Amino acid sequence: MPSKRQSILVVDPDSASRRLLEELVRSAGYDVAVSSSHAEGFKFVQDASIDLVLLSADLADIQCCDALAEVKGNAATAGTRVILLTQGGGAERARGLDLGADEVLTSPWEAAELLARVRVQLREKHAFDELREKTRIADEGREMAQTAFQALAVTEKMTRDAFSLGRALKIGVSVLFAVAMLIAGIFLLYSRRADKEANRAYSVIAQLERGAHRQEQLMADARNARADLRQSDVLEQRQQLKQQSDELRQKISGAGSGDVSTLQKQLDETTMRLKRVETEAQSAEQVIRAYAPSVCLLHVSVSFVDQASGRPLRYGGINPDGEPLHDSDGNPVYTLEGRAPEVRADFFGTGFIASEGRILTNHHVAQPWWKNVELASVASQGLNPAVAELTAYFPDAAAGVPVSISEISEEADLAVLKGDLSGLKKPILRMDASKEAAVSGQPLLSLGYATGISAILARAGEDAANDIAKTTGGKPREVVDELLRRKLIRPLVTQGHIGDVLPDKIVYDAQTTAGSSGGPLINREGEVIGVTFAVVKGFGGSNFGVPIRFAQPLLKP
Repeated sequence: MPSKRQSILVVDPDSASRRLLEELVRSAGYDVAVSSSHAEGFKFVQDASIDLVLLSADLADIQCCDALAEVKGNAATAGTRVILLTQGGGAERARGLDLGADEVLTSPWEAAELLARVRVQLREKHAFDELREKTRIADEGREMAQTAFQALAVTEKMTRDAFSLGRALKIGVSVLFAVAMLIAGIFLLYSRRADKEANRAYSVIAQLERGAHRQEQLMADARNARADLRQSDVLEQRQQLKQQSDELRQKISGAGSGDVSTLQKQLDETTMRLKRVETEAQSAEQVIRAYAPSVCLLHVSVSFVDQASGRPLRYGGINPDGEPLHDSDGNPVYTLEGRAPEVRADFFGTGFIASEGRILTNHHVAQPWWKNVELASVASQGLNPAVAELTAYFPDAAAGVPVSISEISEEADLAVLKGDLSGLKKPILRMDASKEAAVSGQPLLSLGYATGISAILARAGEDAANDIAKTTGGKPREVVDELLRRKLIRPLVTQGHIGDVLPDKIVYDAQTTAGSSGGPLINREGEVIGVTFAVVKGFGGSNFGVPIRFAQPLLKP
């Protein structure tokens, strides 16, 4: 991937056509030079650092053919890519390729196709330059080794006249030879490792930005979340048990005498479970009414910025279906040039209103790359992740609220976001940082958007989820906007107990999973005692919350 702006020379004797090509290429973000003469163009290629030539010509023009042959036949300019624009059909394209052009397009050409072929040729030029640089490094290593061998030969001759001095010198030169060989090996090893790490970094980006970008993948995630939700959400459990109870009653009314006793036993067990769940649900419903409106789904869109140039990483191009172009191995093509859409990775988490105009969440939600091992390889390859968009979506709101990072805790996994929340009229959640507020064994409620948009779609039902996925194409931003429009955004409420209270964490067993990070933990008094920050994979197990006292310094006026 090039780190400098790539330069393109437009050579076209026709002034109108030349201006059209110049404007097209310049609008794509490239440095552009122009020439009306083929001979002048060749001289420009020799004198300037040109990566690609757009050569518009008639193949019957001998001057054009000579210029093309000179560009590709000169060792200094052989790596310069040439796209020939000419009249005619297959025979003319074949002749242009035989003359040395890297690509031939016949008129009338399409702007989108021309730019796509420009990007392809520039990628190949970049790969050629990298290979040439690696070869140069390898040659330097070999030259160093050869010099060391020659020095060793001279030294051995000298040792025949001065044995004692020669022995010392031979040892010294042998060490020099070994160092030279080591340096050459390091050069080759470093270049190979750099390629391997770069490929790994880009594959990590591809995996992240692909996460919820496919309609099929979105539906698969929703189906996987549906079964887990039925076992975890207090309200979902109650609905499911009511349905089972009704079905058992219907079966009893139409069953034979032999089956009635078995069905009645199942009904009694279901009724007992339903009563227990309804008791829990009453408490949960009160929390939902009082607290859920202030608990938001956070959507963090992360871009990747080149450290050297400050340019964002972009797709190499977009096909007619709106999908990124892929290389021959099926991987997305990335570039720092042009004006194609930026590469984005989408993350979801939870936050809640903790003071006027401020939302409390986790550090790793606000900055998803924090302590993220996967993204470490991206940063090491000269790409800095950055928050491109950060939006809070509240239940029953008309639109998402843009927010930004206000403060980040140095002690715990906490961050405060700020935004204009005045129009929402949502309550500020009450908090209690005292020791008596969190006691082992006491009940606890967890609110959050477990599994992000997948769980919301799962609760919407199969038909609604299918319709949303088709309407939005699975694109995260569009999916969230549609969920908000349909008033489907609400946090998942699960109930459990406090297992242990440690100086830096609260251990609890209320079922939750990824996506709930940043959500409030509420005690039986209806006060926030902690913020979820670490959850086990899948629903269940022991999860962890940051005691709310760590948030107090961040929320001071």
